[in-house]
Amino acid sequence: MQTTTRVAVIGGGVVGCSVLYHLTKLGWSDVMLIERSELTSGSTWHAAGGFHTLNGDTNMAALQGYTIRLYKELEEITGMSCGLHHVGGVTLADNKDRFDMLVAERAKHRYMGLETEIVSPEEIAKIAPVTNTDGIIGGLYDPLDGHLDPSGTTHAYAKAARMGGATIETHCMVRETNQRADGTWDVVTDKGTIHADHIVNAGGLWAREVGAMAGVYLPLHPMEHQYLVTEDVPEIYERDAEHPHVMDPAGESYLRQEGRGLCIGFYEQPCEPWAVDGTPWDFGHELLPDNLDKIEASVEFAYKRFPALERAGIKSVIHGPFTFAPDGNPLVGPVPGLRNYWSACGVMAGFSQGGGVGLMLAQWMIEGETERDTFAMDVARFGQWISPGYTRPKVVENYQCRFSVSYPNEELPAARPHATTPMYDIFSDLGAVWGQQYGLEVANYFAQGDEPNFETPSFRRSNAFAATAREVHAVRHAAGINEVQNFGKYRVTGPQARDWLNVIMAGRVPGEGRLSLTPMLSPKGRLIGDFTISCLGPEEFQLTASYGSQDFHMRWFDQHEERGVSVENISDRLTGFQIAGPRSRDILQACTRADLSDIRFMDVRTITVGQVACTVQRVSYTGDLGFEIYCDPMHQRALWSVLHDAGTPHGLTPFGMRAMMSLRLDKFFGSWLSEFSPDYTAAETGMDRFISFKKNADFIGRNVAEAERASPPARTLCAFEVEARDGDVSAYEPIFIGGKVVGFCTSGGYSHYAKKSVALGFVPTEQAKPGLKVQIEILGELCNATLITKPLFDADGSRMRG
Repeated sequence: MQTTTRVAVIGGGVVGCSVLYHLTKLGWSDVMLIERSELTSGSTWHAAGGFHTLNGDTNMAALQGYTIRLYKELEEITGMSCGLHHVGGVTLADNKDRFDMLVAERAKHRYMGLETEIVSPEEIAKIAPVTNTDGIIGGLYDPLDGHLDPSGTTHAYAKAARMGGATIETHCMVRETNQRADGTWDVVTDKGTIHADHIVNAGGLWAREVGAMAGVYLPLHPMEHQYLVTEDVPEIYERDAEHPHVMDPAGESYLRQEGRGLCIGFYEQPCEPWAVDGTPWDFGHELLPDNLDKIEASVEFAYKRFPALERAGIKSVIHGPFTFAPDGNPLVGPVPGLRNYWSACGVMAGFSQGGGVGLMLAQWMIEGETERDTFAMDVARFGQWISPGYTRPKVVENYQCRFSVSYPNEELPAARPHATTPMYDIFSDLGAVWGQQYGLEVANYFAQGDEPNFETPSFRRSNAFAATAREVHAVRHAAGINEVQNFGKYRVTGPQARDWLNVIMAGRVPGEGRLSLTPMLSPKGRLIGDFTISCLGPEEFQLTASYGSQDFHMRWFDQHEERGVSVENISDRLTGFQIAGPRSRDILQACTRADLSDIRFMDVRTITVGQVACTVQRVSYTGDLGFEIYCDPMHQRALWSVLHDAGTPHGLTPFGMRAMMSLRLDKFFGSWLSEFSPDYTAAETGMDRFISFKKNADFIGRNVAEAERASPPARTLCAFEVEARDGDVSAYEPIFIGGKVVGFCTSGGYSHYAKKSVALGFVPTEQAKPGLKVQIEILGELCNATLITKPLFDADGSRMRG
């Protein structure tokens, strides 16, 4: 057996084999795969083998498209058959919300190059004649949908990898993974020890156990899943062509042809987690006992939707486990806190996503970053706070919601509340309607009177509309207050802190008592952070950024660690409030003996507010006069009391994230993972205005930023006033000029201050001129929109800076 390798991939399912192949495809040949049994052991061998492009995350949908197109390439390379059946598929909608979701997805597909189409019930009856279309109002047809042979496809990946120089060692059980001082790994197996530069955990059902060998907890859990294969069905075997796939969200089922019969699987509500305390090592090619009682209601519904099923006998029942992460997306990338340890697991849709996962991980390892934003599947999207007790109920919830409508404003209830601030009960008593971010409860808005204490999920303007308008009015005409807990916060200290920040950050590092805004760039010039830097002392800085990106950012900081610099994640050790609006200075002044008259915009000071020592910053994401006030969480309630008492005479009103997102649109402020993400560069988004090209530092990504400065990018982020009706832009709606798709939206919403619908999005740079007329597709309707450059509020910045 080979005893040294550049990369040791642990796990021989479709994902592990895809990773191995893509590593060779991108140029690393000294790679090996270690499998304790045979290839496909685990979830792969009993998978239904379906594939499709539909995914709520646009980048995931694009990677699924890549995966599906890859199979013909594999067949050409290897001469092996993947058993491809490109039969197309239709997803059914039996109510307006489901139809709205499909229409919205079709709109996204327009600029992604996916040739899907909305079809009527009559067209569905022709496309998929076994379907009873009673109650169906439409569907989404995708010609790329289909199915394949799971074993043949996995072995094709493996052969292609071997052709590229890879080694595969089967019947080789990994016992331990031990890291050496230089960051490399000893993989101890029952055949001997392999010394590897990198480890990839593609353990599938055993990924938890493999991770535990390295002291890693990966948030995934196996679920039992059942599908049925029928005897011969005349409506199938008498056809001239293979029957397309049908996904029926109302019945929580997927259906396809299998030989001369049908195969139908269910995501039933009375679902069962499997192997709660760990996956047995001797499990592999077994199935679970049949449990038809669990799917009884689903089968009954399916008989009505697909009457031919009721007349067909059941030939076989396939009941086996496969793994989910809490949000249903894979866990991919470098594991935070470890060197050279990579995750490629939690891939519940291996034959839709496995190729994309392999490509992204190989790019990450070899090139240092991926070609597109992979945050939706980045293992770092879950922080150190997550636990098996949180993961399991979220996985169950995700399984049950597999075919549910996914709304842009939806807040799912499982495993909540998980983390709360000292203000939770106070804000709840004030009518807070809570959302969740990175495990933290965050107030979305505050209901009053007989308003319901929950937001109804919707693709259109929700029942939070009036409350949000009320809070926006309070901020713009008096003052508003909300928490700053949901910022990621980092303390950077040491004699080399300033020099380090000048390399890590593209923008100016401020002087003592000042703050600055800066992008953080990847080596390829992509945006990987949107930060505020506050200089608290000669060798002390505070960074603030997205709360949900803590592990993502800490991983980057750790990868660029330097002597003389200490970086601490203090996100949950520092909390407080933002107050904003024309009366905010008066309120704060009433709470402190410090003179606020000389605190300029972008100043940072240490001030006692009431009886609480605070760090106060003169800045606000609302675009208004405002202050961020940070304190120890133990003192937050005391800080609230003094601000509330002083603010009540001035009309101080709590406001939530719904109002915040409306307020930021008034100033065209971008949002992390919407306008600012690794999909975009600083010049494309306008963030280049915060880059310090004058500073004497070779900051990461400087070469690309300099090049874009000399030669502007092809697309530019712009703001639009939209003639919308009862729904606003959410994200990824196509932008048309002259009937042709030329761009897409990144986010949008309703400006309650200006009483206008606003969208942010990309259009070709040469066309990005004030007054440009475009159309934006919102829920199937082409809405006229106009490019605007003057902010809707405080256009000259006099109030924000004054």
